[in-house]
Amino acid sequence: MKAFTLTIALSIAAVSAMAETEVSIAKGMPYVTVDTPNGPVEIRRIQDTDNKIDGEWARTSRPCPNFCIQPNTPAEGVTTIGELELIEMLQDLDAVVVDSRTRDWFEGGTIPGAVSIPYTFILDELGQLGCEPDFEGWDCTEAKSAALFCNGTWCGQSPTAIRSMIAAGYPADRISYYRGGMQVWRMLGLTVTGSE
Repeated sequence: MKAFTLTIALSIAAVSAMAETEVSIAKGMPYVTVDTPNGPVEIRRIQDTDNKIDGEWARTSRPCPNFCIQPNTPAEGVTTIGELELIEMLQDLDAVVVDSRTRDWFEGGTIPGAVSIPYTFILDELGQLGCEPDFEGWDCTEAKSAALFCNGTWCGQSPTAIRSMIAAGYPADRISYYRGGMQVWRMLGLTVTGSE
């Protein structure tokens, strides 16, 4: 009888553990941990399979301009990436993930580990990305790998920032563009930090 009770208890525990990670990021990747200025944060997907995005993030149509669909690649030499590549960059201590949205959007929720550099200030903040000021602007020969994102495929903030960075001398091959942005990140139920 004790063996039967133990078997049932272990089965319930195993089912419970599986249920906690039913919705994984990828096969064999139920979650990842990234370092942030506020300490480590686990990125995982919402486990409620009935979860739906709502509010601003559920809107499918916005007037163009200003909310026109962005090209897949914002500039020649820039690599467009998806969520798994962005997660890799979040775990890479030599890379920087930049939330290029205005500060109010950032404070409303962002990707854990992203730094806020609004697209309107990107040229003032290239030092955070490994560039050095020089007499003609910036020397970006030691620039870090950087991934930029904004609100989604209809948002022009990160493409604008990327084109400004390249014009200032940032190497395009060190820039990645997470085109899906916050709308797709939220649609996939991935962890968001910040106030709502």
